[in-house]
Amino acid sequence: MIVVELVESPIIPFQSSNDHKEKGSELIFNGRVRETEHGEKITCLEYEQYEGMAEKELQNIANETQNKFPVDDIFCRHRIGVVEVGEASLHVSIWSKHRKEGLDAMSYFIIELKKRVPIWKWAILDSGKKIPSECKHE
Repeated sequence: MIVVELVESPIIPFQSSNDHKEKGSELIFNGRVRETEHGEKITCLEYEQYEGMAEKELQNIANETQNKFPVDDIFCRHRIGVVEVGEASLHVSIWSKHRKEGLDAMSYFIIELKKRVPIWKWAILDSGKKIPSECKHE
């Protein structure tokens, strides 16, 4: 099963379950807003999306990930709008039979998300100034 969502409210993590009898690995990743950006203190990040395209591309990446790696379930929630320091802006859960394929799938999914999904983030400095926030690492 694949579920991808863009949400404007705080992320509620996908619920864990003991019903996955053949899946020995449940990986959970929460990306959180740090209190500094480019060495400057921030109050929050603001996420914008190319509406209609962002969720579609997330779905494409989830489908590719499931086809490339032997994983069963991929759940992803990504915040849009203002996200305060310390809050989660991204939540991903991946279920697989073994941890290796789950870890490989998680890494692939997040790298592709950062490269391809048309979601842009802006850091809001303590002064109120808005600066672009770029992810230059994998």
